[in-house]
Amino acid sequence: MALSPHIVALIVAAGSGSRVGGDIPKQFRVVNGRPMLAHSYATLSKHGEIGTVVVAIGDGQDGLAKDALDGLPTPVLVQGGLTRRESVHHGLEEIARQGGADFVLIHDAARPFLPESVIDDLIRALDTSAGAVPALPVVDSLSRGDDMLSETVDRSQLWRVQTPQAFHFDAILDAHRSWTGEEPTDDARMLMAKNGKVRIVPGSERLSKFTFSTDFAGNDMTPTIRSGTGFDVHRLVAGEELWLCGIRIAHDKGLSGHSDADVAMHALTDAILGALALGDIGDHFPPSDPQWKGASSDRFLKHALTLATTEGYVLANADVTIICEAPRIGPHRQAMRIRLSEIMGAELSRISVKATTTELLGFTGRGEGIAAQAIVTFEKSNP
Repeated sequence: MALSPHIVALIVAAGSGSRVGGDIPKQFRVVNGRPMLAHSYATLSKHGEIGTVVVAIGDGQDGLAKDALDGLPTPVLVQGGLTRRESVHHGLEEIARQGGADFVLIHDAARPFLPESVIDDLIRALDTSAGAVPALPVVDSLSRGDDMLSETVDRSQLWRVQTPQAFHFDAILDAHRSWTGEEPTDDARMLMAKNGKVRIVPGSERLSKFTFSTDFAGNDMTPTIRSGTGFDVHRLVAGEELWLCGIRIAHDKGLSGHSDADVAMHALTDAILGALALGDIGDHFPPSDPQWKGASSDRFLKHALTLATTEGYVLANADVTIICEAPRIGPHRQAMRIRLSEIMGAELSRISVKATTTELLGFTGRGEGIAAQAIVTFEKSNP
């Protein structure tokens, strides 16, 4: 089996943001409830294929950067340069000092809203090309002229190039080390000057760049409400403990699974991850990993909630339905609500636990297992 490529992301955040104005550089100004830099850093640092995120910052910006990224994985900070090209070069050299990489994604902090799908497309494009960029086709009419229109410019092969831009690490590092020309418009141009091929992948309107002070008005580009559903099933077997919603229940059988098999908390965890479009519980806690054998499922639930709060979301409500013939859930329902309220750090009024049977039909009706389904809704804390 081929090994997965070692991928590093580099965020360029060393600019002064003079065109925006204000007391601090634009990459540290608050956008949609958090510093601009934190948005793309959070997206890149939690991506399953990216191992490390390096941030190139300006002189004296260490404190601003650490405050902006508080609560996120500890960043690797590197001193940037006087130009964007110099900042990228410094970041690449730092990556090289740390052992290098197979691929690198170079992103501008001024593009805070980074769809995960763009990252996925860029990484896949590097299988067949030394470089890849996200881009959108130009849809407006183009014309040359001063105060009067002259000839029309053909837009059929014109693109609006965005970041992150992805490269084979050794190729883009060599392009930077050997560059002797004028300041390039982007890193892709530098690779192309070395005869490197750069593939275009679909960009996103969400990747708009913040350049002027007016760009900060009305740019709430992330959803204010998110909902997700989850469903899980575990077998009932003799000799196992039965845990539901974090409560141990006396029963002649327990649920079988790699962790404590708390089917209700697993469904809740999947619902939260679904609301955030972050996969499922198996992506974050693989059942093949021995460290999760017998683990308490509250660890999974707390992890998913941390991902939500990191993105600025608070729980509006959670509703869990447990599906089984036995044991009876009613006597334990309030204790389950209280326990979930404690684990999730939410008011009891936001937590619902219900139970139903399948009227003796199917595997739950035969007492072979227990199923659970859940739905959660989150609201943006600072829309």
